[in-house]
Amino acid sequence: MTATSKSSCFVLGLVLACGCAGSVGDDNTVDINSANVSGKHQQINPDCTLVVPDGALTAQGLATPYRIRATNKQHGQCNEANSADAAFVQAAVLDPATGRVAVYNPLVITDGSTPAVPPVVPVLPANAVVAIWFGYNGDNLTLAGATSTALAGANCVNGEPGGDVFGQVAFCNAPAFFTAAYSLQQAGKLSPAVPALGTALDGQPCPTVRDFAVVDQDPSDNVTSTYLVTTDGKLAQNTAANAAALTGATVLSNGSDNRLVAVKVDGALGCKPYQAPDLADPGHLTTAQPLNEIAAQVNQRAPIALVPPFDPMTLTGSTFNLDKLNLYRAGVGQPAETSASQAQTDELAWCTSLLSIAPARMKLDQKLTAAVSSPDPAAGTNLYTFMAQRFNFTWGPDGLNCAALLGKPSPITLTTDANGVCTAASIATP
Repeated sequence: MTATSKSSCFVLGLVLACGCAGSVGDDNTVDINSANVSGKHQQINPDCTLVVPDGALTAQGLATPYRIRATNKQHGQCNEANSADAAFVQAAVLDPATGRVAVYNPLVITDGSTPAVPPVVPVLPANAVVAIWFGYNGDNLTLAGATSTALAGANCVNGEPGGDVFGQVAFCNAPAFFTAAYSLQQAGKLSPAVPALGTALDGQPCPTVRDFAVVDQDPSDNVTSTYLVTTDGKLAQNTAANAAALTGATVLSNGSDNRLVAVKVDGALGCKPYQAPDLADPGHLTTAQPLNEIAAQVNQRAPIALVPPFDPMTLTGSTFNLDKLNLYRAGVGQPAETSASQAQTDELAWCTSLLSIAPARMKLDQKLTAAVSSPDPAAGTNLYTFMAQRFNFTWGPDGLNCAALLGKPSPITLTTDANGVCTAASIATP
């Protein structure tokens, strides 16, 4: 979900952290980018490795902390307490017998450390279909198994074989989860049931993560997980019990298209996301990347903003890669692209739909979104200016370069301050 670079994150300060324990639309996350939580300056390493525990899809595996470490130690250490270094894990659990779906956010800690509070061991139903999604606030996240069979055993996909990673995202067993979830939903058995979109305060349908009103060049990326960081830099699951026990802890979150839509945009427009029980936090419902995709699969009407063929996280270098694109789409429950030639056509259609929908909706919603704090104060002064500069980035040469593909400049004119922060935006629509 790019704000100022080709990578898909933007942190509170650098990556989106829009909301945590609180009602939808609240932004209770504290900026701990360049986290000085231990009283020492921490170096930021944009390329980290996440160690996946053995039996990752089991209850014990979900409750085993993931460990983040430097992919190349010469580039510095990776510290989970630094928001720019931080990786996030989100799991969904589906009971095929009852159709019940739940969410569990496994904990990530810095390699060599211990959690502030041991993670809750979830209770899983018999024959549960479990899947895991990963998000990252840096540039390139590489998965490594705690054992030689850990990744294969959990059906993990990090990108193309040979080290061609997606970038910020990865997943384990996601296609199997979506297949089961879509089947149960079509049979009317998914619980909680997917809610209808509802009508936003602007009179339009509430957006989904596949709505051209809210997407950018790399949509459907990252997760909605949040963690607690103690004053001495230790991590814990963000639960009501832990928040009460860990005085002074701040909330760490993932720069995420999913969080942008389900928290910031939904909150501004008076909409409510699809939520399910949190297995680590009894009595609480939570958002999740897979829930957002299920809701979009059910509710989004044409034109549908699937992951575009030239999404930078699906390219190999700067080259289109059909196999990598389809691996990514499978991980977010979307249909495959049929061919390279069709991808060219679809990219043009994608840019055309973005142009026809996003600027008009942003202009319509300006009063609502301008009243909401910015997901990234270094990019825009409020949600409206943030969304405006995000559109221009996608439209331009560092994004999908729709301007060149369609031969049309952006209809949005930005005003920026001396630091490059967007302070105002005017939108010219027909």
